[in-house]
Amino acid sequence: MKWILRLLQYVYCVYALLSFIAIMLLIFPFVLLALPMGKIRGGNLIYRLCHVWAFTWYCLIGVRHKEIYEHPHNRNQQFIFVANHISYMDIPPIVLGIHQPIRALGKYEMVKVPVFGWIYRAAVILVNRSNAETRARSVRALKSALKHGISIFIFPEGTFNENEQMPLKHFFDGAFRIAIETRTPIKPILLVDTLDRLHFKSLFELTPGLNRVVYLEEVPVTGLHIHDIPALKQKVYDIMDAGLRRYRNYPSA
Repeated sequence: MKWILRLLQYVYCVYALLSFIAIMLLIFPFVLLALPMGKIRGGNLIYRLCHVWAFTWYCLIGVRHKEIYEHPHNRNQQFIFVANHISYMDIPPIVLGIHQPIRALGKYEMVKVPVFGWIYRAAVILVNRSNAETRARSVRALKSALKHGISIFIFPEGTFNENEQMPLKHFFDGAFRIAIETRTPIKPILLVDTLDRLHFKSLFELTPGLNRVVYLEEVPVTGLHIHDIPALKQKVYDIMDAGLRRYRNYPSA
């Protein structure tokens, strides 16, 4: 019986991958049309196309998107959004759950994927963490987005948290430094179910079901200075850690 269920999951995963690719190919011509519109107008249009992509894919594979607002959220205000990172399924709920112009910081390695890499390059601000020059360039691009009225999104952990006993890994300084330097409040969000939808150990672990995005209280940075980065980082970490422990069964801290 178990091998039958496993076979069905493999078939489902192949179907999900093929449908993902099919939708990508359908929106790709529209992405090409958006590119000449420039980084601001064109980038915003590409983000909306990615929203359509994610929504359609979820419908086809039986994943249900749900947003939970523990605190009121002003979509007309700029934020630096931060979230936990534990699965390749972390991207669709971000695209679906943030309803305002946004640019995400993404890994440079993803541009190598055929076709998807072109869309990825147009939709995110790329960073190669091993190269100081590209890190500095990405910071300038993030600040430029904020100057143009566009919120930004950063995974403060930098990469997957593969320790299922702990909600979060150590945070990097980048998001918090930019927040203080640009006077932009931080909005933590939680990706509660992405590990259940697709475990990081294999692309053949995808399952249908609920995928929740939880909006937590915003963290203002008014009056803070660079020497306050550790305290700000710890405050956001503690808020997110407590939130993940409320929604998932982690061992006691």
